[in-house]
Amino acid sequence: MSFELGAGEVTGLVGESGSGKTLTGLALLGLLPRTATISGSVRFEDQELVGLPAAELRKIRGRDVSMVFQDPSSALNPSVTIGRQIVDVLKAHRDITKVDAKGIAKDLLHQVGLANPSRTLKSYGYELSGGMCQRVMIAMALACGPKLLIADEPTTALDVTIQAQIVDLLRELAEQRDLAVLLISHDLGVVAEVADRVITMFRGEIVDVAPRDALLRRPAHPYTFSLLEAARSTFENISSPIPQARGDFTTQAASHSEGCRYLARCDYAEERCVSDHPLLIGSSESATRCHRSSDLELIGLVS
Repeated sequence: MSFELGAGEVTGLVGESGSGKTLTGLALLGLLPRTATISGSVRFEDQELVGLPAAELRKIRGRDVSMVFQDPSSALNPSVTIGRQIVDVLKAHRDITKVDAKGIAKDLLHQVGLANPSRTLKSYGYELSGGMCQRVMIAMALACGPKLLIADEPTTALDVTIQAQIVDLLRELAEQRDLAVLLISHDLGVVAEVADRVITMFRGEIVDVAPRDALLRRPAHPYTFSLLEAARSTFENISSPIPQARGDFTTQAASHSEGCRYLARCDYAEERCVSDHPLLIGSSESATRCHRSSDLELIGLVS
């Protein structure tokens, strides 16, 4: 894994369940289990986060880097009001009175589009709809003015209309606050609506990185190609029929350990794919992990 996140930019991290997307987001914040082994470097601005003492890392989490977790209903404490939870975040990172914190919490709920912030502050998570809970989680993540927001499947279990509102909100926040957003999703259609750049993951590694429009028009990796097939109903202009990837996650595990991890599901594999693991070739803006990326004629969904 190696990638960069830019201020004011929404970067989409896509891949099917089990590819390692959520694990990546948790690793950035040092939230993996204590038994997990982390190697390499995670740099936030000029500060190294890997190996940082827990007390120092806690100062960064929630203040400079925040995360919106999957399933907002379960992420909220059902025994504490929404207002109390946001106030607790503010008081943990800022020298602020309870009265001022409540005022900021009310403004935050208004900024994320909740119609009655005063009522929401007094409510409990179980009294709100899924879309309202998600907006509350985003407000809580923004409470201390972070520079990086990690949004893990923020539209899961929401209906299509609410999904569109949430992704539009993330786009607006990135632009208005010059906020770097890492949008984690299994749905390439959702990511394509809002991301500036897309990173595709497969079995724990990056296989494709490209600006959104380039990726939609000419995906460089066969796996990205198959994800476009899964999302084709969300696009109006379909250039050509796209074959769907074979197999499932159990099939992936059967791939030759020394070769390409996508081998068992790829329609374009050749002999070298069995024994030679492809490297991620390119730049931070555009790169792919495929021996045949230069000669495959993969046609995307945007004409």
